Amino acid sequence: MQTISWIDWTVLGITLIAIVTYGTYQTRGSKNVQDYLKGGNTSKWWTIGLSVMATQASAITFLSTPGQAFHSGMGFVQFYFGLPIAMIVICVVFIPLYHRLKVYTAYEFLENRFDLKTRTLAAILFLIQRGLAAGITIFAPAIILSVVLGWDLLTLNIVIGLLVIIYTVSGGTRAVNVTQKHQMVVIFIGMLVAFFLIVDKLPQDITFSKALDIAGASGKMEVLDFSFNLDNRYTFWSGIIGGTFLMLSYFGTDQSQVQRYLSGKSVKEMQLGLIFNGLLKVPMQFFILLVGVMVFVFYQFNEAPVNFNPTATEVVLNSEFANDYKILQKEQKDIFNDKQKIIEAFINSDNPQASKYIAIANKANDELRIEARDLIDKASKSEGIKIESNDKDYVFIHFIINNLPRGLIGLLLAVILSAAMSSTASELNALGSTTTIDLYKRNTSEKTEEQMVKASKWFTFAWGIIAIGVACIANLAENLIQLVNIIGSIFYGNVLGIFLLAFFFKFVKGNAVFIGALITQGIVIGLYLLDLYEYINLPFLWLNFVGCAIVITIACLLQLINKNNDTRITT
Repeated sequence: MQTISWIDWTVLGITLIAIVTYGTYQTRGSKNVQDYLKGGNTSKWWTIGLSVMATQASAITFLSTPGQAFHSGMGFVQFYFGLPIAMIVICVVFIPLYHRLKVYTAYEFLENRFDLKTRTLAAILFLIQRGLAAGITIFAPAIILSVVLGWDLLTLNIVIGLLVIIYTVSGGTRAVNVTQKHQMVVIFIGMLVAFFLIVDKLPQDITFSKALDIAGASGKMEVLDFSFNLDNRYTFWSGIIGGTFLMLSYFGTDQSQVQRYLSGKSVKEMQLGLIFNGLLKVPMQFFILLVGVMVFVFYQFNEAPVNFNPTATEVVLNSEFANDYKILQKEQKDIFNDKQKIIEAFINSDNPQASKYIAIANKANDELRIEARDLIDKASKSEGIKIESNDKDYVFIHFIINNLPRGLIGLLLAVILSAAMSSTASELNALGSTTTIDLYKRNTSEKTEEQMVKASKWFTFAWGIIAIGVACIANLAENLIQLVNIIGSIFYGNVLGIFLLAFFFKFVKGNAVFIGALITQGIVIGLYLLDLYEYINLPFLWLNFVGCAIVITIACLLQLINKNNDTRITT
């Protein structure tokens, strides 16, 4: 494996230090709550749009999404089909209301509409799921970089976390927005450079069009799936229905996103920022998936490892299963050599059945890779250690380290770490704000502006330490981008239902919503566990719709049963 040169270290170091220093310097000296928590309401629409995008586009996006496309093709983009719909609804319903009430957090609205306990419950649900997610956004790049580059995992978790804490605590919301704007520039440049270099590294007679043909023959360009098959997580319908509810809850009720657009100068700036995100996000995800597909095509002409996780390969080759694994490596080499002839025939149109043979060869290779994962699992079990055999999250970083020129490796590593820092900063900023406004301020005596800013900084710092702690004890899931979405889906549907009850079901009052939300959260967690252990078949995306529907139904029924037992304050 190629080592990291001093040029790469220089590019990586300068990029990260420049972003942190600039964000800290530009936003120093926030003395009042308005400046610290809402950035002084000075953000323009493009800053809001890029900040919203950067909050969602964590390092997991740039590590996992290309690997997802490498293994499963372009279908994952359907997950984002509900996002533009959600942006329109939020612009029409959520933003004008938040702006009119002059709230600092989304959950303040719930006390006005219902009561304090409902506001507190929604805030706590947010703190739980976003606190876990913050740890994962640190852990995701750290564990993969530690494996591929040989860096110490614990040190990486601490370094990434501390870098984010420095400018987030120092400058608050404005610091997050300012740094994210520049982080997204680095990310866009890095991914464009990676894409063109991948295409350039293909054989001279393989044009981009031919590369797409090869990917299509391998089943990687199947974007739309209109089936209602619940065995398939990503279909047009799961994206439109489940995705819309997930995005409505994430962008409309998750404080890590709400805080981004609440910093806008006006309702129009906030709305334009979200529309900008809605228009650009799906093409951006499509492009990142396309990068993964091009990596797949690259490895049609260049030998790939049986498993992209180098630590997994090392463990199995030093175990009792080494000979079996070496046999699989030889079989993959034979498949690769045979496939070169098939692809040549396909390109030259010498054999009309060549596309069929490409698909057969790749299916055989996929089955071989599954066998390799089984051997790795057996080896790790016999050695008594935890090794990740699913290598989706290692595909893109493996390509970067082994195939990009010096200097550009540092740039792509800066992309990954910048993405980790940007999403984590938003999360810590929102966690600190929610704890300060919804729990600390609401349940203590009146505080001065300076005391509130100081408390928010301390809460942000504390959540940063908690996130680092979660990162240090976390374990890899099947796919990191799925893990974050699973955590969100378990909580988001319930929280979205609470907000929809507040907006559209005026007869429902606080007690019914509070009890309904508690019951719903238990049901959703139960449904997820039943699916996890294969007692039922309910892909996690549908939990957003199911959770939302259940809390609305239960709250309405409870209110009808006890219609005279509650009071509320009308906005």
